[in-house]
Amino acid sequence: MATTPAPPTAPPKPTWDPRGAEPPFPWVRPTIRIRLTLLYGGMFMIAGILLLSIIYLLAASALRTGGSVPFKIVGGQNVTVTSGGCQLPTTPGNITEFNEAIGACMAQQRQHALDTLLTRSLMALVGLSVIAFAFGYAMAGRVLSPLGRITRTARRVAGTDLTRRIELDGPDDELKELADTFDDMLDRLERAFTAQQRFVANASHELRTPLAINRTLLEVHLSDPGAPVELHQLGKTLLATNERSEQLVEGLLLLARSENEIVDRKPVDLAEVASRAIDQARGEAQAKGVEIRGERALAVVQGNGVLLERIALNLVQNAVRYNVPQDGWVSVTTELKDGQAVLVVSNTGPVVPAYEIDNLFEPFRRLRTERTGSDKGVGLGLSIARSVARAHGGRIIAEPREGGGLVMRVTLPV
Repeated sequence: MATTPAPPTAPPKPTWDPRGAEPPFPWVRPTIRIRLTLLYGGMFMIAGILLLSIIYLLAASALRTGGSVPFKIVGGQNVTVTSGGCQLPTTPGNITEFNEAIGACMAQQRQHALDTLLTRSLMALVGLSVIAFAFGYAMAGRVLSPLGRITRTARRVAGTDLTRRIELDGPDDELKELADTFDDMLDRLERAFTAQQRFVANASHELRTPLAINRTLLEVHLSDPGAPVELHQLGKTLLATNERSEQLVEGLLLLARSENEIVDRKPVDLAEVASRAIDQARGEAQAKGVEIRGERALAVVQGNGVLLERIALNLVQNAVRYNVPQDGWVSVTTELKDGQAVLVVSNTGPVVPAYEIDNLFEPFRRLRTERTGSDKGVGLGLSIARSVARAHGGRIIAEPREGGGLVMRVTLPV
């Protein structure tokens, strides 16, 4: 009895992450305002330190020049000397020793005065530095306020609100020139997107209508029982070709519409979306002998339910169609993980090299074939899924599965 060969092992997964590593402290951003504040404050501190050093040297020189003892004790009787800061002999016996003690006392007083001057100057420098940093931060914010306005407008435009404009007032400087250039760019982008939407609407009508007419005519001819067998066979072939063209047109139009970010968002449960996609693909899975399994937990996101259902349907259909001939399975799971909703579709199937993963997301690209040439689809399923995921602010990642097949992971923000 022949033994069943062991399934081939999957190629090694790539060890690098194209997204790059995240910084250890993402909340610490070296913004321009912070850098300008550090620049202004640092320049003030350097100037203050230089000024303090010069004042200290001048004061030390002045005290050294004018701080010598202007008198000497030559002699006398019954001389009594008291000092609160210096240790002087109360009753001087040796006049020379007594004069030296007075000089040392004056030098000690000079050093004490310099130390006091330095301490108080440093305290004043620290206080002025705090004021300088606060003043520099406020002035940097005032100078950079036009950039903040430009950034806020750009964020609104990122939400497909192309009607927003900066319209910056003020002097004709570099910032106003930047704002006016950005407004001009938005005008061109709005015209381009409007033309694209108009083209998609016109193409949707112009391409669907003749294909629908062709399908109706072919179905009418195929319903004629008196038609020759050759005509029936030709009609079925043409009907299949027409159906493939309709799928291609629908996929292209959906791909064009899903490139933009979704504006009208509603709560959508990924578990419900995945269940509906499974119901639509169950008949094909049963015909191919593929088992669909997996647990689907509640995972609510904000988005478009129709487009999210298309992601799940495309992934499930691909997992069913590109599977092993016998004892194949498809696992569909949903969950909430790290504050994000995750849809995972994994399946058995042929071994997929890791270097060909990225090509699968390109339009009209399949494993080891660059153009259409398969009856399993039109080659737009994964491209549409990636575009819809990006429009929802998420991403889709494909990884080779051990033993063959793929693991498709869709991550969407909650």
